Amino acid sequence: MSRTGKVTSWVIGIFCLLVVVIVVVIATFDWNRLKPTINQKVSTELNRPFAIRGDLGVNWVRNRDEPGWRRWVPWPQIHAEDIVLGNPPDIPDVTMVHLQRADATISPLALLHKEIFIPWIKLQQPNARLIQTADKKNNWTFELASSDQPETEQQPSAWSFRLDNIVFDRAHIAWRDAINKANVKMEVDPLGKPVAYSQIAGGDDKQKGAADFIFGWRASGTWNDQQLEGSGKLGGMLSLRSKTTPFPVQAEVRNGSTRVGITGSLQDPRNLGGLDLRVRFSGDTLANLYDLTGVLLPDTPPYETDGHLKVKFREKGATVYHYENFNGHIGDSDVHGTLTYTQGKPRPKLSGEVESRQLRMADLGPLIGVDSGKDSDSSKRTKAKGSDNSNQPADRVLPHDRFDTKNWDVMDADVKFSGKRIEHSNSLPLSDLYTHLQLKDGDLLLDPLRFGIAGGSINSTIRLEGSRTPMRGRADLHARRLHLRQLLPDVEAMRSSMGELNGDAKLSGTGNSVADLLATSDGDMKLLMNEGVISRSLMEIIGLNVGNYVVGKLFGDEEVRINCAAANLEVRNGVASSRLFVFDTTNAVVYLSGNVNFANERMDLSINPESKGVRIVTLRSPLYVRGTFKNPDAGVKKGPLLARGAAAVALGTVLTPAAALLALISPSDNEDNQCVNVLQQMKEQK
Repeated sequence: MSRTGKVTSWVIGIFCLLVVVIVVVIATFDWNRLKPTINQKVSTELNRPFAIRGDLGVNWVRNRDEPGWRRWVPWPQIHAEDIVLGNPPDIPDVTMVHLQRADATISPLALLHKEIFIPWIKLQQPNARLIQTADKKNNWTFELASSDQPETEQQPSAWSFRLDNIVFDRAHIAWRDAINKANVKMEVDPLGKPVAYSQIAGGDDKQKGAADFIFGWRASGTWNDQQLEGSGKLGGMLSLRSKTTPFPVQAEVRNGSTRVGITGSLQDPRNLGGLDLRVRFSGDTLANLYDLTGVLLPDTPPYETDGHLKVKFREKGATVYHYENFNGHIGDSDVHGTLTYTQGKPRPKLSGEVESRQLRMADLGPLIGVDSGKDSDSSKRTKAKGSDNSNQPADRVLPHDRFDTKNWDVMDADVKFSGKRIEHSNSLPLSDLYTHLQLKDGDLLLDPLRFGIAGGSINSTIRLEGSRTPMRGRADLHARRLHLRQLLPDVEAMRSSMGELNGDAKLSGTGNSVADLLATSDGDMKLLMNEGVISRSLMEIIGLNVGNYVVGKLFGDEEVRINCAAANLEVRNGVASSRLFVFDTTNAVVYLSGNVNFANERMDLSINPESKGVRIVTLRSPLYVRGTFKNPDAGVKKGPLLARGAAAVALGTVLTPAAALLALISPSDNEDNQCVNVLQQMKEQK
C-alpha cells in the first residue's frame, strides 16, 4: 500500500472512530447533568422560575416516514418529567404551569438550514393557572431578558421555528381574574376520534372545508360574581397552521341568566384572518351582555337573538365585529337587523340598523324608566325581579327610576331603529316609529324620534347629556293632527268628531330621572284642540275623578261640546303657570289659571266659568283644584259670584299667548278649525 493510501485509511478510520465515540457518548450521556444549566438559562431569560425536577433524557429513533436516505438519519426524541414554570415576583401564587411529562422530537436535518422543526410535542397532565390582579398585572405576559435591549439593537434572527402538532391527554386550566371578578376552572380532553364539523354545525355551505373537531372542553366557576357554566369543542393543532382550512370552534356558555351559543370557524389562524360564526344570545336583559362582551346595551325585558357574526381582526387598524341579519325578540317584540361594533379610538363604536315589525310599548318601558302599557309575561318576570330596588316613592306619580349614565362614555353609537307597528293598548295603536340614536362621549341624542298616533304624528328631538353630573336633558316635541275620534275611540260622542289635537313643547332640565328633569325644567308648552266633547262619563272613562267633579259642577250630567280648547303654558324652574288656558264650549267659556309644581307634585288651579248669552252653566262661582298629583282635591271657592267678563279681565291681556297658539293651526285648516275664530276674538279683546 502506498504512503498516500495509508494516510487516507488512517484518516477515514479516525473519523469513523470519532463518529462511533460521539454516538456512544451521546447515547450514554446523562442529560440530567445539564438540568441546572438549562433551568438557570431559561429562568433568566423568562424572568421567572423554571425547573425540570424529574428525569431529562434523549432517545435516538429513525423517522421511517422520511424519503430515501433521510429515513436512515436518527432523530432525537427528548423527554422531561416534572416540569414547573413559576410566576413573576408580583404574582402571589408560586406555580403557573406544571407538566407531568413532555416529549418532543426534532428534525436534525432541518438544523442545517437554520430551522427548528418540531413535528410534535406530547404533554401529560398539563396544568395551568392564569392570574390577573386588581392592579392589572398578569402572569401570561412575558417580559424576556432580551427585550430590555432597544429595538434598534435587536437583530432579526436568521433561525425560523415550526411546530406541527401538540397532543395531550387531559389539560386543566384555572383562571382567576380580580378585574372581571372571575374564578373559572376548565378541562380540555381529546375527543378520542375526530368529529366532522358538519356533524356538530350542520350543513353550512359557508363553512365547507372546515377541519374536524379534535378536543372537547368544559368550564365552570364564576364571572362577574355570576355562576358560569360552559362546554364546547375545538379543532387540532394542524388546522391552526393552515391558511386554507378553517379552524372549527363550538361553545355553549351560561353566565347567570345570559346564554351564548357559537358555532363556526377561525380563518387563517396563524395570521388571525377572522372569525365566521353563528351566534345565539338569550337572557333576562341586554344590559347583562356588557360584562361578557364590553358592548353597552340598554336594560330590556328578556330577549333572544340568532345571527351571523363576522370578526375581522385587522380592518383599518381595528377589530371589527359584524352581527349580520340577526332575528329574535325582546320581550314580546320582534327584532331584526345588522349591527357593527368597531374597537377603535378614542372609544369603540356601535352602528347599524334595527327593525321591529310588531313592537310592544311595554318592552320599551325599561329603556325610559316608565311603565308604558300592558305588560307581557316576560316583562312582568323582569319587573318582579327588580321590584325590591325600585326608586319610586309611594306618594309620587312622576317616574323616579334613574337613568344609569355611568357607562355611557365607554362606547359611541350610531344606530337607526324603526318599528312598523307599536302595540300600546287595544284602543290606541301607534305606528311607524323611527329614531336615529347617537351616543358620543357620554351624550345621547335621539334626532328624530317620531311615530304615528291617532291618524297624526309626534315628531321630537331628545338630548340627554350623560357626560354632566347631574345629567342635563332637552326635549323638543311637536304633535300634529291627532284625530280625537282615534284618540278616544271608546267615547261614543267622539266617533263622529272631526276635531284634532295639535301641540308643541320645549323643555330643558337637569337630573337623572324623568321626575328630576321635570322638577328643574324650563320651557314652554302649547296645546290646541277643536270640536271635542266633555262630560262626566268621559272623565270616568279616562279615570279623572277630580275632572269628574269639576265637569259635574260646571255642566251637571250634560254632555257639552267643546268648540276649542287652548293652552299656552310657561315652565320655569319646574313650575308650569298659565299664560292662557281656556275652553270655549257651546254653553260657556271656561278659563283656567294657577300653576303646577313638578318638583313637589302639587297644583293650585282656579277654574273660572263665564256663561254665553242666556244659556248659563250649572255654576258661575270659581272652582279650585289643589293638592298633589297622587291625591288631588277640588271644590268651590267661597266668595261672590263672578261678574260677566271678570274671568277674562283677571287673566289680563291674552293677545300674545293667543297669537302664539294660532301658529299650531295649519293654513289649510283655517276655515274648518273653530279655534281660529276663538283665538282671533281673544286677540281683539285687548
